[in-house]
Amino acid sequence: MEKTYVIKDAEKVLVYQIEQGGTQERKPMKKIPIKYMKEMSLPTTRDSEGYCALYKMDCGDGLGLMTVYQVYPGIQVIYNDFEAAGCAWEENLDRDILEINHCREGREGSRLLSGSCLYLGEGDLSIHTMDNCAPEMSFPLRHYRGISVLINLKMAAEAPPEILSESGIDILKFKEKFCHDGNCFIMRAKDEIEHIFSELYSVPECLQRPYLKLKVQELLLFLCMVDVSKEKQRTQYTSPQVELVKEIHKRLTANLQERPTIEELSKEYLINTATLKDTFKGIYGQPIGAYMKEYRIRQAADLLRQTQVSVAEIASQVGYENQSKFASAFRDIMKIAPAEYRKQSSDE
Repeated sequence: MEKTYVIKDAEKVLVYQIEQGGTQERKPMKKIPIKYMKEMSLPTTRDSEGYCALYKMDCGDGLGLMTVYQVYPGIQVIYNDFEAAGCAWEENLDRDILEINHCREGREGSRLLSGSCLYLGEGDLSIHTMDNCAPEMSFPLRHYRGISVLINLKMAAEAPPEILSESGIDILKFKEKFCHDGNCFIMRAKDEIEHIFSELYSVPECLQRPYLKLKVQELLLFLCMVDVSKEKQRTQYTSPQVELVKEIHKRLTANLQERPTIEELSKEYLINTATLKDTFKGIYGQPIGAYMKEYRIRQAADLLRQTQVSVAEIASQVGYENQSKFASAFRDIMKIAPAEYRKQSSDE
């Protein structure tokens, strides 16, 4: 049975807190059904004002952390750090809450209610209403780091950041602009997005509060200038395509000594070769050959660190009959020879 994890349950609590005007009141949280919080610890508030709260999630085969900052009334900035395969939650959320996601590391996948699947790569940005996603999210590389900005549109419109009032921007129009007819807007990585988000990952704590305020305002102004019609959207994949390619990925990584060709996989799983290659890259971020080369080498690196098995035996275990080819591939990925990598790891 496939495991699922209840990470998005934390966002249910965050939505409730937005509607209550912040995180400082701990008592109202008891009104949220406990079943929504079974995989999540209660927040540990870092300051007396409730400006920051930390949520820890037990993801079954990994962990997740969500650090939440109440930046403006109705607007929260959330730092997401997950080492897990995916998550699930139990019901859809408010259509008037906009979620903006930025992927810093790893990959993140969401399934829309239409059945289409979308994937964010490093540097990508997504915008959707929180009622538009099916109750699941995946991290194909089992690692994800990013930032979410949650906006309660009605509340933010009632008490907007000063710069929005000065510019005459109507934040309520963001929903129609980016999520018309239930769409999810994806913006590919670009310098403008990097400029807004990159510095948020290394803000000194003493400057964090004013800096987050400035960056949220910068993000909102940037989104006002975006011409949606000129942005090339990420490819959407059907759920059957995604599930089939995940099965192929499972097959490829289960026995690294096997090296089936794309054509063989295509015939075995009854999928067009072009569709297989395109969907695999869309989910995992790399072509099949490049992904499996790196996967093999990462597994070999683990074995070099954790065991005393010979380099030749490790090479064989990860699918290299020729030790010289293994050493060359290892240097390509790790930038160091296997024996030297083992020596450095043992010295640390």
